[in-house]
Amino acid sequence: MKKFLAVYLGSDTGENYKKWEALDDAAREKHEASGMTGWMKWAEGNAKSLVDQGSPLGTTKLINAKGISETKNQIVAYTIVQAETHEAAAKLFLNHPHFMIFPGDSVEIMECLPIPGM
Repeated sequence: MKKFLAVYLGSDTGENYKKWEALDDAAREKHEASGMTGWMKWAEGNAKSLVDQGSPLGTTKLINAKGISETKNQIVAYTIVQAETHEAAAKLFLNHPHFMIFPGDSVEIMECLPIPGM
């Protein structure tokens, strides 16, 4: 089995987020509860494929030759799964609560490749 990194993307300027923000507190809480239930059901249904369920991610620091600075990106969470193929890994995330219930935009899947020479 190959390992794949799933990166959950979301934007506070996208249509999904605008709709989410327009909800009143009670409706948002209901959606959050539904989303967490859906996410846990997704995790249970894919338990054999989960290597690391991952977690939400906080603020981002950029480190380069100039030092450390604040930055922002659209990565909001991650998960690591295993599958026979890239396509099979991607199919695990079809209709995922991240974008079906929560205001997330998408999920990107990348294969975790071996380190060259190791």
